[in-house]
Amino acid sequence: MIIPTGRRKGQNPGLASIYRALAEHEKRQAYPEAVEAAHADFATLQAEGNDRSL
Repeated sequence: MIIPTGRRKGQNPGLASIYRALAEHEKRQAYPEAVEAAHADFATLQAEGNDRSL
């Protein structure tokens, strides 16, 4: 595995990073409706933030 972005780009991830990624993937698989709801909420917040800056 190689880290594609960020401060450690191009380096191998540590054990804790691998564990976090696997745990996040498992949560996404177990609760897809929660992930979709979170994405929708985030998009709404981003849209509201863009409206306020204008």
